Amino acid sequence: MAEEKKAPAGRRREQVGVVLSAKMAKTVVVGVERLVRHDLYRKTIKRTSTFMAHDEIGAKKGDKVRIVETRPLSRHKRWRVEEIVGKTLVKDKDEDVAAGA
Repeated sequence: MAEEKKAPAGRRREQVGVVLSAKMAKTVVVGVERLVRHDLYRKTIKRTSTFMAHDEIGAKKGDKVRIVETRPLSRHKRWRVEEIVGKTLVKDKDEDVAAGA
């Protein structure tokens, strides 16, 4: 019998990524990068996975956040924002338009 590897009980998967979009109410899209070696050419390639995460904290576009796996919250959301690891210093162009500047 092949033994399956499972996370220890009580431990949820965590990932750190950058907020790509924060235009929805209480939802952000987080991009998580990983390095993958190409099978044939053996070159290391950056791959980005996107996750929709529930955000009660109020993360903005460009913020670095830690997301934690959770029960299904909606059709696409299975993650929630645990904490904001780093704030962005770049001002978002969409916020200027909304503010009327």
